[in-house]
Amino acid sequence: MKGYQFLRQKPIGNFIVDFFCSKLNLIIEIDGASHDTEEAYKADKNRQQELEKSGLHFLRFDDEEVKYDMLNVLRTIEHWIDHYDKQPPNPLY
Repeated sequence: MKGYQFLRQKPIGNFIVDFFCSKLNLIIEIDGASHDTEEAYKADKNRQQELEKSGLHFLRFDDEEVKYDMLNVLRTIEHWIDHYDKQPPNPLY
């Protein structure tokens, strides 16, 4: 995707994220069936808020959206990159 490197299952602090691009400070998460409980949802939101405090950004997709509308997922990611790739990378990651 436009030459950006996204690492899969990247450890960041105490967490492991689905995809991470250090150049964009961007985490992409794909929520699956394991996120169906309220406890899992709250844990994900808390993790996201903690990582956002360190200057990272999130895009979150549902696994059904990824399976059945990947074109829209890719368009969303490209739109985000077009508008936010001006930020400097976070040297901590």
